[in-house]
Amino acid sequence: MEKEEKNSADYYTIDTLHILKSLWSRIWIIILAAFVAAAAGFSIAAFAVAPTYSSFVKLYVNNSSLSLGTQKISISSSDLTASQSLVKTYGEILNSRSTLERIIEIAELDYSWKELSKMIVCGNANNTEIMKVTVTCGDPYEASRIANTIAEVLPERISEIIDGASMEIVDSAVPDLVKVSPSIKKYTAIGLLGGALAAALVLAALAVIDDTIYDEEYILRTYDYPILGKIPDLLDAGSKSYGYRYKKYYQTGDGQNS
Repeated sequence: MEKEEKNSADYYTIDTLHILKSLWSRIWIIILAAFVAAAAGFSIAAFAVAPTYSSFVKLYVNNSSLSLGTQKISISSSDLTASQSLVKTYGEILNSRSTLERIIEIAELDYSWKELSKMIVCGNANNTEIMKVTVTCGDPYEASRIANTIAEVLPERISEIIDGASMEIVDSAVPDLVKVSPSIKKYTAIGLLGGALAAALVLAALAVIDDTIYDEEYILRTYDYPILGKIPDLLDAGSKSYGYRYKKYYQTGDGQNS
């Protein structure tokens, strides 16, 4: 008894092989949980989450000598770093309250300027001097209308602020009926992997806290005691572990055993 108490007090062993065997014997639970979670992810993406659409407009940033107040800015076609900085400046002008309020007024939108700002993303197109402005909302036609309004308002606003600056429209916005989110494939894949992982973790936790002794190997691995004997399970007629056989008896109608 003293030896057993010492073993249990010194360390706690996690039998990895036992956990793997337990997971394999219940693999059908993991597969079922994965398919149920995948179906839930598909349903959420297809029916529960409102779809969003995007539309974009491309504007060419004209290269010339510009003046911002008393400061002169000289930009050449080979200076991509300066061009990218200029696009960032134009992006800040686009996201300003006064510019967005003018866009809301012209496009007759029901959004506040802060809400509209969250719907707009702008930046360089493939590290060039072309500025790409993308608008994302729940209506593809409204997204293209807002993007085209931006293409109309932004060059005017920039010319009002920066002397000599100009922008030209490269591509106008058109409605894109393909939704950008939610992605049904992504939601389904996340549900599939998440369901399988969650089921595996639960089953692994149950296997760790399970202190049932299933065979003599567990005793030999866990304790230092020798096995003096074992009792075969004679009730399992199909068991081949111990090689025991027994004959079934049943009672006939006249009350005699057969």
